[in-house]
Amino acid sequence: MSVVVLISGRGSNLEAILDAGVPVSGVISNKADAKGLQIAARRKVPARIVEHRAFAAREAFEAELAAEIDRFAPKLVALAGFMRILTPGFAERYAGRLVNIHPSLLPAFPGLATHERALAAGVKLHGCTVHYVTAALDHGPIILQAAVPVLRGDTPDTLAARVLRQEHQVYPRAIRWILEDRLVSETGVVRVKGDDAQLVFTDRA
Repeated sequence: MSVVVLISGRGSNLEAILDAGVPVSGVISNKADAKGLQIAARRKVPARIVEHRAFAAREAFEAELAAEIDRFAPKLVALAGFMRILTPGFAERYAGRLVNIHPSLLPAFPGLATHERALAAGVKLHGCTVHYVTAALDHGPIILQAAVPVLRGDTPDTLAARVLRQEHQVYPRAIRWILEDRLVSETGVVRVKGDDAQLVFTDRA
């Protein structure tokens, strides 16, 4: 019933997952200097480093990454700021067990620079999405979303901070749903058993 969390950077979503009491059996980073490794150390969570730059081919990196993941035998693998595009083969290996949180209301603004692109597009709502990872980048089945208003005078940084606060709320919730077997998928659409909302909206600045 445990989770392995993959990180590349500061680990703020990792910390939110741990703070929520989600059982994390291991943390794996593709960067030795990722600040999230310090969080794992403080919380006494086993951590591994698989440096992608040490491998000539993406497939070789992913083979080693998968070997480290499988040593923990997790029920779920959660990407939390893991800045690597995964191959279709890797996504297939963990199909139904691999999730990500993306800083936009997918399918809008997949990829990078989501906050800048949202502001440039003039959208009035922005947010984040927890979704299953598939071979199509940022297009897997949606589990849970959180929406925030785009305010007059917002910058990419202020908007990102508002979205990040919601990420810290919804990612642990979605992970718990999976660990508790509360999700049902029908023709690619994910529903949660019970009356829990799959959209969270906040009007707070």
